[in-house]
Formats: sequence, structure tokens, C-alpha cells
Amino acid sequence: MRRLSCLLILMVTMMLIGCVREDNHANTPMGNFEALWTIIDEHYCFLDYKQIDWYEIRKRYQPFVHENLNNDKLFQILSNMLAELKDGHVNLYAYHNTARYWNWFEDYPRNYSEELVEKYLGHDYRVSGGLRYTIFDDNIGYVSYTSFSAAAGNNALNEMFRYLDICNGLIIDVRCNGGGDLTNASRLAGRFTNEKVLVGYMCHKTGKGHSDFSKPEAMYIDPSDGIRWQKPVVVLTNRHSYSATNDFVNSMRYMPQVTLMGDQTGGGSGMPFSSELPNGWGVRFSACPTYDANMQQIEFGIEPDIAVGLDANDQAQGFDTIIEAARAYLNKKPQ
Repeated sequence: MRRLSCLLILMVTMMLIGCVREDNHANTPMGNFEALWTIIDEHYCFLDYKQIDWYEIRKRYQPFVHENLNNDKLFQILSNMLAELKDGHVNLYAYHNTARYWNWFEDYPRNYSEELVEKYLGHDYRVSGGLRYTIFDDNIGYVSYTSFSAAAGNNALNEMFRYLDICNGLIIDVRCNGGGDLTNASRLAGRFTNEKVLVGYMCHKTGKGHSDFSKPEAMYIDPSDGIRWQKPVVVLTNRHSYSATNDFVNSMRYMPQVTLMGDQTGGGSGMPFSSELPNGWGVRFSACPTYDANMQQIEFGIEPDIAVGLDANDQAQGFDTIIEAARAYLNKKPQ
């Protein structure tokens, strides 16, 4: 039902803004500047929440635009203006380059080592779609899922949970998972509940005003028809846990047997949509805000239940501090 609710909202939103195009502006440097500014002004969903003075930003960047500006310089000016939104879902796509905002994770500790994860997985780990999993020698199951763009079908999930059934606890590592397909995120979350769970709300823009939004639409996770996990779970997160992964982490924290551990997620709760400038450059932006079950914003990320960082000394000795903390926690939990 949650996926259905999201799709219904997205269909309505697509009709409203999915094909936004500023045809009233000329294909000139100033025309493209004004078109981009207007698209964000009328359709970006976090201007008020982030307390961004978009009019002041226009006043600040507009003097740099003139009719003799070449494409490289225009692209840089527009990219810098979009970076003021501080949103990893905001991109500018030109024929020669793509602008992206990475400070949402680059300004924070990584708290992840692919080399260490490979060591913990060993040589005999199993692979199914985007899932890599194994069983540690203390009978704790470990699953690494680094992209929700990689499919995790019901058959694959059934096989994974059947294999891990002997374990006393489970670690799901979504550190450095930058997101992907919400269907995969919701499908996995549905394996950890026996009842329908309210996990959040979504709105869409209904007008050009910065706070013109629809009534919040409830989003749910329904229990899977396949094998469900009933034992304790620890979900590992870091600042690279973004977009659909932020959504997954938000869903998982409403499951009673789940504990979040690691660092705050990177956020990225706005559903992205695309538009086009008069010169053919594409722009992607957050259009539909999503909230948690208490109607609180999760755009800036979700804090863990237990904060743990990757210790440099542990890393030098071949240990992942966060994985080890999760193992210790699960080994103390009553089964």
C-alpha cells in the first residue's frame, strides 16, 4: 500500500510539475538564468524549511550574467546558485558537464571502508542481486547492500533469509548506499514487520508559493508475503546513506526489533523531478517533501540510536569498529 500511495502522489505530481518547462524565457544567458530561478522558486519544496532567501540569491547572482557569457561560465554561475540549496538531489545537466552538490557527505567522516567490508564478507559470501551476505563465526548474519538500484526480488530475499535463519541476530549494512529504487527499499523493509506500519507522509506542490502543499498522504510498510525476520536487527548507517536509503532507514526505525547504529544518514527526503531550460540543459530538483511518522522533516538525515564511528586504530588493525559494535550489541540481546 505504501508503494501504491507513493505512485498515486507521483502521478498527480507529474501532471503538475513533472514536465515543467520555462518556455516564456528566451534562449539567452539571462533567459536561462531567469528560467532556472523561476523553476526553483515555484517548484522546489524546501525553500521555506531551509529558510533560503531565494530572492536574495537571485539578486546576488544576477549581476554575473550578461549576454556575452559563454556556456562554461553560465554553467558555473547556475551551478553555484543551485549549490545554495544544499541538496544532493539538485543537479544541472549540460552537454559538457553535470553539476552536483556533494558537501552533504564530504564535510563529514566517511565511517566506512570497502576493504574492511570485503574482509568481513570473506571469500565464501553469497551474492543475490545487490545483496552480499554471510554468517560470522559468532552466528551473527551480515548483509551488505550498497545500492537500492540493484534489484532485490522476493525470491532472492526468501533465499537470503532462509540461509540466515540459523543466526541469532542480523546486521544490515547500508553505509555508502546512495539510494536508488524505492521499491527495493520498501520490499526489504517489509521483511521485518508482521503488521502494517505507518512510516511517514508525503506532500506535493499545489501552487507556486513556497509553502503551497497538498494534504499529507500517509505512507505504510505492509508485511511481506515471504519469509520475515523476527530476531534482533542492527542497521548500520553513515552520511553516505542517502535518498532511498534514508527512506529505508526511516522505515526500519519503526520496527520494534531494529536498532540503528553508526552515523547520521545523509538525508535526501525530497522526491526529485526534472525540468528543462530554454537551451536544453536539464535540471533536477526536490519537489515532494517526505516526513517521518510524526510529521517531522528527514531532509537532513536520521540520527542513529547508537552513535559509533570508525576508529582509525581499529581500522589499521583490520577491524571495523561499527560492525564490531553491532556484533557485541546483538550478542548481548535476548533472543
